[in-house]
Amino acid sequence: MYGNDFAPLLEQVDSAERDLHAASERTVEPGGELQEYFDAIVAADQKIEPRDWMPEAYRKTLIRQIAQHAHSEIIGMQPEGNWISRAPTLKRKAILLAKVQDEAGHGLYLYAAAETLGISREELVEMLIEGRQKYSSIFNYPTLTWADIGAIGWLVDGAAIVNQVPLCRCSYGPYARAMIRICKEESFHQRQGYEILHTLSHGTPAQREMAQDAVNRWWYPSLAMFGPPDGDSTHSERSMAWKIKRFTNDELRQRFVDMCVQQAGVLGLELPDPGLRWNDERGAHDYTQPDYDELMRVIKGEGPCNRQRMAHRRRAYEDGAWVREAAQKHAEKKAARKHAEKKAARV
Repeated sequence: MYGNDFAPLLEQVDSAERDLHAASERTVEPGGELQEYFDAIVAADQKIEPRDWMPEAYRKTLIRQIAQHAHSEIIGMQPEGNWISRAPTLKRKAILLAKVQDEAGHGLYLYAAAETLGISREELVEMLIEGRQKYSSIFNYPTLTWADIGAIGWLVDGAAIVNQVPLCRCSYGPYARAMIRICKEESFHQRQGYEILHTLSHGTPAQREMAQDAVNRWWYPSLAMFGPPDGDSTHSERSMAWKIKRFTNDELRQRFVDMCVQQAGVLGLELPDPGLRWNDERGAHDYTQPDYDELMRVIKGEGPCNRQRMAHRRRAYEDGAWVREAAQKHAEKKAARKHAEKKAARV
């Protein structure tokens, strides 16, 4: 049912995991200046760890990227969470609930990875709430029908897998390790969406029409998830030099298009691009680029659901203040009790 099912990418995740274990047994001999040692670790495909010296620009780049990724997982729960109570069957509800729960976990892993760079989770959330950090533009589009949940799983999570699998080889250890688990779980999310669309596209004419409509609306926003074209990307060159990224935006976008063409054929649905065709010379599909002007408008807060998403996130943050305060008080009491026990033991 699942076409090529992104199997080659999942094999890359397994390979990256094996290399992570192997890398932990190799060392780069310290010596020279700190910058030289940092460069040597990166060049040797070793991992920079939180205890290691790193350029400040490297640290800031990682904080920006990991935070945006974490924010996206948390905001991304909204368009799908809206359908948990309206899923067509109990089975569908349980599956969607598990997926949304996974996304909360992904946000947790990523916030924890960012904290190893010397910034607190509270700071990161405040920067999101205040508009000083961004999340993925894809989550500012509405989910109008149940088929949208299928399209998000197939296209949005499929794009996420293509984009994130190379991050399993990121030069920063905590981020790379977090991505191993995240990518494995994202493969479940892609299967879930694909199976929904397969069921609808092979159902009644009305269900098939609903599935095609969802694909029509989510195709180009999904292509835009890979970011602006390489010539307009402000971060890619440096991130690739540091081996945070391994491929350019356009390379990843092309890989995604080529994968989706085969799977669309199995679904019996059409990708909404009249310019989509195989190019023998390139060994890849030609396709129509997404509207990058629209991408920039959405990133700047002018998407159809920007205000709704952020209002909901602010409200949730404010409503959870008492939980955070209670947890802090409990931690302080626990620490004080432990300190008192140690003091008593010394007497």
